[in-house]
Amino acid sequence: MKNSSSSGSPKKVVGFIAIAAGAVILAAASVAVIPAGNTGVVLTLGKVSKNVYHEGFHFKVPFIQSVEVMSNKIQVYETTATAVSKDLQSVSSSIAVNYKIGYDSSANIYQNIGRDYQTIILMPAVQESMKSVTAKYTAEELITERQIVGDEIKSSLESKVNEYGIIIEKFNIVNFDFSEEFNSAIEAKQVAEQNLLKTETEKKQAIVVAEGEAEKKKIAAQAEAEAILAEANAQADANKLLSASLNELVIKYEQISKWNGEMPQVVSDASSLIDIGLSKQNTDAQ
Repeated sequence: MKNSSSSGSPKKVVGFIAIAAGAVILAAASVAVIPAGNTGVVLTLGKVSKNVYHEGFHFKVPFIQSVEVMSNKIQVYETTATAVSKDLQSVSSSIAVNYKIGYDSSANIYQNIGRDYQTIILMPAVQESMKSVTAKYTAEELITERQIVGDEIKSSLESKVNEYGIIIEKFNIVNFDFSEEFNSAIEAKQVAEQNLLKTETEKKQAIVVAEGEAEKKKIAAQAEAEAILAEANAQADANKLLSASLNELVIKYEQISKWNGEMPQVVSDASSLIDIGLSKQNTDAQ
C-alpha cells in the first residue's frame, strides 16, 4: 500500500502541472492587448471581422479567433518623382508624405490590400499626382508658386487614396531639380533683374540729387533777388531823403567845394557857369 501511494503522487503532480500549463495557455489565447496607436483586426478561423479592437485589453475566443495588429500612427514616405512641366522642362522632385490609415479602415486594408499598402496604393498615387499637377505649370511657376503646387498635389493625392482609408496628413515638396540649361537661364534672368533694379535705383538717386541741387539754386536765386530788391529799395529811400534835403544854399556849397579857383576864360553878358556871388561883390566895390 505504501509503494502504491508513493507511485501515484508524482503522477498527480505532473497532472497538476499539465492542467496549470493548459490553463495558462488557454488564458493567453483568450486575451488580446492592443498597443497605443494601433488597432486589432479580428480573424475568426481566418475570416476578417468588420469590427476591430482598439487599443487596450480585449477577450477573444481561444484558438478560434486571432488578432492582427495594424498601426494607425503617422508614417513618413519619402521618394523622388520625375515629371515634365507645361513648358516641357524635365523636373525631378524630392517629396515627403506624412500619412496614416484610419482606425475604421484597418480591417478593410488588411483584407483587400494587406500590410504593404504603401507600395500598392500610396506609391503609384504619388507618382501620378506629381505628373498630372506638374504638367499644369511652367518650370518657373513651379518655383514661384511652390506652395500652391504642393497644395494641389496633396488634394489630388487625397482623392486617390482616401477611398482606401489612407489619410494624408501633410505633403511637402522638399526640392525641385531642373536641367543645367534651365538653371543657367534662371540665373541669367536673376542677374539681369538685379542689374535693372540697380540701374533704376541709381537713376532715382540721381533724380533726387538733381532735384536737391535745383532747389538749392532756386533758394539761392530767390535770396539774391530779395537782397537786390532790398538794396534797391534802400537806395531809393536814400535818394528820396537826399532830394528832400537839397536846397539852393546846399547846391551852391557843393559847387564851391568842387570849384578849382580859376575864373572862366570866356567873358560875356551871360551868367557864369558857376555863380558864387563874386559879381555882386565887385559891383558893390565899384
